[in-house]
Amino acid sequence: MRSRTDKKPKKDRQKIKSNREISLITYVFLALFVALLIYLGYFTQVTSRTVINNTYNKRQALLESRIVRGDILSREGNVLATTRSDNDGGYYRLYPYRNTFAHVVGYSTHGVLGVEALENYTLLSCDGNIVKRVSNDLKGRKNHGDNVWTTLDTAMQEAAYDAMDDRRGAVVAMNVKTGEILCAISKPDFDPNDIMGHWDTFNEDTVNSPLLNRAFLGSYPPGSTFKIVTALEYLKEHNGNVSDYGFECTGSFEYKGSVISCYNEQVHGWLNFDDSFAKSCNSSFANISSQLDKEELENTLDSLLFNKPLPLPFKHSIGYSDISKDSSTDDLLQTGIGQGRTLISPIHMLMITSAIANDGILMKPYIVSRIENADKGVIRKIRPKQYTELIDSKYTDGLKKMMREVVVNGTAKRVLDTEGYSISGKTGSAEYSSDKSLSHAWFTGYAERDEPEIAVTVIVEGGGSGGAVAAPIAKRVFDAYYK
Repeated sequence: MRSRTDKKPKKDRQKIKSNREISLITYVFLALFVALLIYLGYFTQVTSRTVINNTYNKRQALLESRIVRGDILSREGNVLATTRSDNDGGYYRLYPYRNTFAHVVGYSTHGVLGVEALENYTLLSCDGNIVKRVSNDLKGRKNHGDNVWTTLDTAMQEAAYDAMDDRRGAVVAMNVKTGEILCAISKPDFDPNDIMGHWDTFNEDTVNSPLLNRAFLGSYPPGSTFKIVTALEYLKEHNGNVSDYGFECTGSFEYKGSVISCYNEQVHGWLNFDDSFAKSCNSSFANISSQLDKEELENTLDSLLFNKPLPLPFKHSIGYSDISKDSSTDDLLQTGIGQGRTLISPIHMLMITSAIANDGILMKPYIVSRIENADKGVIRKIRPKQYTELIDSKYTDGLKKMMREVVVNGTAKRVLDTEGYSISGKTGSAEYSSDKSLSHAWFTGYAERDEPEIAVTVIVEGGGSGGAVAAPIAKRVFDAYYK
């Protein structure tokens, strides 16, 4: 039996219990404090821009009352958007190039669009000299916001805009080695200088949809440009060996009750695999598609980023394909020639083309190269990043060879004549209604001098032949790059 002297006094026991409770509470509050610090760090680095960029956030109005919105510039330093003072002591946004950069640069009112939206927080931030900022605050003067330098090439943008003329559609170009977006055109367009006065008209025009950025948000049947994907799948299933493929084109192909006809019912005669691609023979590619493994094609489409968000810093549509092991024969054949229910955006098609040109590697696309304060000090610089190996490099040489044949001996011979560089690509004519005579005109391709450098994708809504209409537009953009 323990003696009375071995027992701790009641007060001591209460004191120990109290200390434990205090320690527990202390640890709880300490954990909450650490969690708060982590959240604040996460908010500052990750979500603050998104929250502040929200058009319903009233903090934007506060920032605009204290800061003159920064400039947006092209890669050469041409001013694409700036803020000027008016005669009444107020400010207005000026877009010197008017319609030419309308969708990609955007506007700063009515919800914000383009780079104006992407870097809204930056443009309303001031990282200039602290002494100057305090002095301006004390004097009631506005500080100048940070300036955004883009990757956009003025000459290429103007070339694409002029080449499209009054056609509907989009043009988008990218440096395949870096991921820099060099130009992005969407038509019909608008003048961002007049956006406030014509907002209701633009917004209610559902026929022309001038506010829709077709380059990123357009969603189209890919037509024969999709034969790049079909060819890739066939190469994969035959381990790159297609030398024994041959097909006699009579103008149409029938398989298990499904009939596929060539564009304009053209008869191509005897074709090997490369010729089938170069001449864009629907019949031969329907035959090729009939031999594909549906599940393997589904996997290839998944690897090419169909049915999932793209690694883009701006809003975009998601490419769609419903091919699976349960797809019908007709669905498989239609998909193989780029028809059926398959949909893709111009920027998505450009990314696939860029990966082919870059030996299978897709660089992460970006449109802002650096942020500078009003004193030209660099605040942030964006560097090229590899996104993924989109295509196994052992298949890209075969695809490149076929895409070059399209220009040399196939449907894009109109763009063969170049000075100091060469073009490779794929044309497409995509049916989009029950009227088989109507089709969108596509071209997607890349250019090289010593090695592939730049990729361009063009779609002309209702344009008809991709080789006759879309390819020459792309050539003018290539010419502007290599001038």
